[in-house]
This record gives sequence, structure tokens and C-alpha cells, in this order.
Amino acid sequence: MTSQVRKRRESYALRRSLVCAVAALGAWTVGVVGAVPTAVAAEDVRSKQWYLDAMNAEEIWKTTAGEGIKVAVIDSGVNPSTPSLKGQVLKGLDATGVGGEATEDFDGHGTTMAELIAGTGQGGGLQGLAPKAKIIPFRIADEKFSKKHKTDPWDNSVAIRAAADSDARIISMSFGNEFMDAKEKKAVEYAESKGKLLFAAAGNSGDEDNKAEYPAQYPEVVGVAASAPEGRTAGFSQHGEFVDLAAPGSEIPHWCDASFKGYCDAGGTSAATAIASASAALIWSANPDWTANQVLRVMFESAGKGKDGKKKGLSNFYGHGVVRPGAHINRGLGKPGDPDVSPLTNKRTSGSPASPAASAPGTSQAPKSGSSEAPAVASSSGKSEDGNGTGLILGGVAVVVVLAGGGFLLARRRRNA
Repeated sequence: MTSQVRKRRESYALRRSLVCAVAALGAWTVGVVGAVPTAVAAEDVRSKQWYLDAMNAEEIWKTTAGEGIKVAVIDSGVNPSTPSLKGQVLKGLDATGVGGEATEDFDGHGTTMAELIAGTGQGGGLQGLAPKAKIIPFRIADEKFSKKHKTDPWDNSVAIRAAADSDARIISMSFGNEFMDAKEKKAVEYAESKGKLLFAAAGNSGDEDNKAEYPAQYPEVVGVAASAPEGRTAGFSQHGEFVDLAAPGSEIPHWCDASFKGYCDAGGTSAATAIASASAALIWSANPDWTANQVLRVMFESAGKGKDGKKKGLSNFYGHGVVRPGAHINRGLGKPGDPDVSPLTNKRTSGSPASPAASAPGTSQAPKSGSSEAPAVASSSGKSEDGNGTGLILGGVAVVVVLAGGGFLLARRRRNA
């Protein structure tokens, strides 16, 4: 990774942070892109996961299916009782501040992300790309949830710090907003220092305002765009210098809502982020002694070029390319390189290979609602992200308090399905 790449990421972060104090009072609206999605029959769910065949997942699973890797999913919560997630969800944290459980998913979004990563496919559910990985859920709020409950305005950074202190190696963040949050930035830097590999959604307004978003825009975070079945980036997928990788994110089933009665046709950079996280889990499982830097460097070097944007070098549409874990696992593409140098910033990092922490969350099956167990955390903020070329954007806003010039401003946070 060149210093030019590092500079372009940091310059974007600086420019966007200047906007925060001016535009923080803007409202956020939830919209629909294309037709409202229709329910998908359980038996059709696997057939709609087109990318599993395109990535030759069955061949990858002969070598590794994500064994030994835990992934922190920071989202709306994760329901551990769906057929596809039974036995896959560990103890996590509700960072919303309402006294609930991380296993209480208030809209189905987080459960979808967890299934895309580590679902077993049982009972007609989503088949995860890394079905032997485990999920540690960290629940944050959106606008709808915050209107009903008194939530912690810093739940994002609380969740990121808690994930950093857990024994998850990978942190998957399918959310974003266009305003920089100093507490969130510090939490991200802390997670990197702990040896974590962080992925975040690039956003779903690529065919609209296409404003760069955080946390994908932080230099320490892998910004993930969404690719479509034909090999191009999806029209809704945001593009810019903050995009580092792309992953399948178009035309992928999602849980329709928190009733968990059926899936709907949807898609977005949320799904792409989960699938990129699962790809990292596969590579890390096959190379358990590597650091996050080495896993990510191999992901960059083994990624496939999309059918749009630049054919050589970095693309604003798909960064280094579309994730191809099988290219490394089955064909040996990609060199791990220096374990202590980040391929994102070209700087030396202090993180270790994210070895398990004895007292961290994620060491037991998620308890039933009402458990008093919770990991120690710091402070934070909240939201989430995803869109769809053919379906519904499920989303909201979490209000964040930003200190600027001695006053408090309200910054709107978004999360889409």
C-alpha cells in the first residue's frame, strides 16, 4: 500500500469532518429504492445466494469453513434462535443503554448479517459464507428504536470498544453516516491497536448524493462496496476514494422484519460488508497465526477486478477488487507480507493477532433475555446501512451528540437493510 493511498483516505476524513459542525442538524429520511421486496419462500433462499456458487464456496469449505474465528456484528441485534443461527451466536453486549440483550433484534437486520457470515443454512435459512465461524453480537440503535427508548447517544463507540476488547478477530459494521464522530474515531483506532480487522459499509446512495460515510471513511477501516451478479458494482453502491474492497451485495435475501417469518428480496452494502467479513474469516481460519494486516493484504492481492472502473490499480468503485477468498485458499494467490504494517495506511500497527481475551464476551452461548452478564465498555454513538437496486431500504437514524465550539449539535445517523 502506498503513501498516496493513505493520504487520499486521510484527506477525505479531514474534509468530511469539517462538514459535521455545519450540517449536523439535517434530518434523515427512510426511502424505498425500486419495488418493495416480496417474500422469498424458504426453499428458494439458498438458490438466491448466487455468489456462493460464483465464489465456489463448496470447494473452499473442503479446506476451511471459518473454524476458530469469531466475528463481532455491530448492528440491530442478532436473534440466535433462527434455524440457521442455532449454536452460532455467543454472548455479546447491548450498547443501546436500554437494558436489553444483544440477542433481541429489533428489525431483523443484524440477524441477516450474522446469517450471511456464519449461518448454517438449516431450516431453509441463509447459508453463511463462513458457516463454522461464530458470531458475537453488539446491539446499537437506529432512529426508530431511539424514538421508543432512551438510548445511549454514543452506543456506536461503546460497541466498537467492547468488540475490540472481545475475542472477536473481525468487526463487521453494516452502518454509516456522513458525519465524523470523534468518539467513534477513537474507538476505531483502539480496535486497530488491539489487532482487529474492521469492515464497514460504503453506503447506498451511489446513484444519488454519493456522500462518503463513516466509519468506512476512517483510515483504519475497510470500506466495502457492493457488487452485482454480472460482476459490476451495484448502481446504489457508493463510490469514492474511501472504497477499499467490494463484495456481493445485490439481490440477496434479507429477513423482512423482526417477526422472522420470511425473507425478502433486498441487498446493499450491508450485505457486502458481512460477506467481506466472512471472506476474512475464511482466510484467517486457514492461517490462524497471521495478523489482521496479513489477512487484509492477502484479500487485497487476491481480489478480482470488476467490470467497471479501473482495470489496474485502485478503483473508486471497488477499491482493490471484489473479494475472492478461494483465490487464496485454493490457489495460493496473495502474499501476507509484513505482519505489523497496515495495507490501509502503510503505517506500523501495535496490534497482535487478536488472541482471545480470558474475560472477554463471546465465550459462551448467548443467554436468554434477562441475563445480567455484560462486558466492560467505554463510551460511544449509534446507526447502520444498506440499500438495494430492486428492494426496500430498511433504515433509520440514531441521534448523536457532537461537541463543536462549546455547543452540542445533533448529527443524524442512518442504517439501511
